[in-house]
Amino acid sequence: MAIEFNDKTIKSLKTDSNRQDFRIDTGSEKGLVISVYPNGSKRWRYIYKIEGAKRVLTLGEYPAMGLAKAKQEFLNYRNQVKLEGRDPAKEIQNEIEQTKNAVQIAMEEENRLPTVERLASEYIKRWAMPRKRSWKEDQRILDKDVLPVWGKRKAQDITRRDVITLLDGIVDRGAPIAANRTQALLSKMFRFGVGRDIVPYSPCLEITKSAPEHKKDRVLSDDEIKTHWHGILASDMTKQTKVALLLQLVTAQRKGEVVAMRWDEIDGDYWTIPAENAKNKEAHRVPLSPQAVALLDMVKNDSPWVFPADNSGHLRGDSISRATRRHLMRIKKPTASDPDAKLTKNDPEWFTPHDFRRTAATNMTKAGYNRLTVSKVLNHVEGGVTAIYDRHSYDKEKQQALEAWGRKLDAIINDADASTVIPMNRSKA
Repeated sequence: MAIEFNDKTIKSLKTDSNRQDFRIDTGSEKGLVISVYPNGSKRWRYIYKIEGAKRVLTLGEYPAMGLAKAKQEFLNYRNQVKLEGRDPAKEIQNEIEQTKNAVQIAMEEENRLPTVERLASEYIKRWAMPRKRSWKEDQRILDKDVLPVWGKRKAQDITRRDVITLLDGIVDRGAPIAANRTQALLSKMFRFGVGRDIVPYSPCLEITKSAPEHKKDRVLSDDEIKTHWHGILASDMTKQTKVALLLQLVTAQRKGEVVAMRWDEIDGDYWTIPAENAKNKEAHRVPLSPQAVALLDMVKNDSPWVFPADNSGHLRGDSISRATRRHLMRIKKPTASDPDAKLTKNDPEWFTPHDFRRTAATNMTKAGYNRLTVSKVLNHVEGGVTAIYDRHSYDKEKQQALEAWGRKLDAIINDADASTVIPMNRSKA
């Protein structure tokens, strides 16, 4: 419908049920349209043809865009059509599509970039679980100190300053060694991320440790061995825990390997640690001394596990550590100022189950056995070309070293009360 446009006329325009278009059909403004909608809104539009096709270009809303501005916009676009041969409606639509595509690409890119939570999950699944028996400790550290703070952040957005701030927070709560462990884990996880093209670089580079750590060198003296051997046997630990702990001293094997022992891994006087349980992922034969056999006789059971747990699995290594701490914390260390003082982990007499392994190894070298033999007993990884070609099992050498250690251990503890001494000779029953 053609009308004479002015503000009074435009304000009076109404429609009942359908949109109605009012246009100027004459003069320089021919083709300018105002569309009126049932809800009362009004919209300026430019309707034109190009290459025989009808085009509709929305100019703006009335009254936000008044009549004068609408005419100005109309003339601008009409000149693009008539004088330049352009199609402004199509150009604007293309711009809208390009913007939408750019936004979509940005959103997809944002969703594609993994969060720290995703990086941590992939690290645990793809690297830690296949390689580390202690992967659950990595998961515990991540759940406790890393994911609550960074979990939803993009992994590539983590900066060196973020790492330092996180570690400082752990130190400030009084756990500097835990901060070191967290730093080591983050360094490993981000290196994994770089290798998998998850992040472009590691933010952990060139960050010093939160606290100095000294190389562990705790070796129990003969008197300490005697005291703790009988103290452990007389303690309120379960029989399984006592035997698992003492087997580390007798066999010089790792805590996790001992607690995961199965009866079908024992053949006569040899225990074969399967590759999946060994830290270096290589099967390892351990000669069993008379002391080791006697200890195993104490826990004979019908389970496939030597140290079964209530959940149908095996005893956990951390339960051995907790029991050891309880044992040590009950030992008196009287001082002049506190005659009832107890041993604490800050005292030089304190030890961990792993120190039993170090004590056994040290005593074997003191007995004259070379480091290669002791290394074979410990199942340490060897480097170099010679290690690749040397496939000798060293069973005889390992047996001799462990039996010599057994004789030394027997001499250390054999003067104790008969009721608490484990027999040193294998039972013939």
